[in-house]
Amino acid sequence: MIWKNFILALNNAFNFNGRSRRSEFWAFVLVSSLFSAAAGFWDQRVFGTEVLETMLQVAFFLPSIAISTRRLHDVNRSGWWQLIAFTGIGALVLLYWYIKDSDIAPNDYGDGPKYGNDISSEKYSNDQIV
Repeated sequence: MIWKNFILALNNAFNFNGRSRRSEFWAFVLVSSLFSAAAGFWDQRVFGTEVLETMLQVAFFLPSIAISTRRLHDVNRSGWWQLIAFTGIGALVLLYWYIKDSDIAPNDYGDGPKYGNDISSEKYSNDQIV
């Protein structure tokens, strides 16, 4: 399931529209971190510099911004909120939004990928969905 979500995130690497669930976001974070750690390991043993790790950072730069934007859309926030990470304390706010459950009802960014199209905000609340 982790690989499926990671591949889904990579397939949408240049898609800044729509919404992404927590599982897709965190699968991308986990797998890209594992790739980065492995690249760092091999960089030290083979090259003595950070060649592979730098290449991976460049390769994952746009996909990470795209998945973060879609994850913020899932909690009804604009992707521009990523810029608050530069304030320092803003990284904690972003972490909260990344951990937060999806909006139940369709929001400004589309239908929810978790609950489907048939749920309306008037009928359900976050407490009623399990």
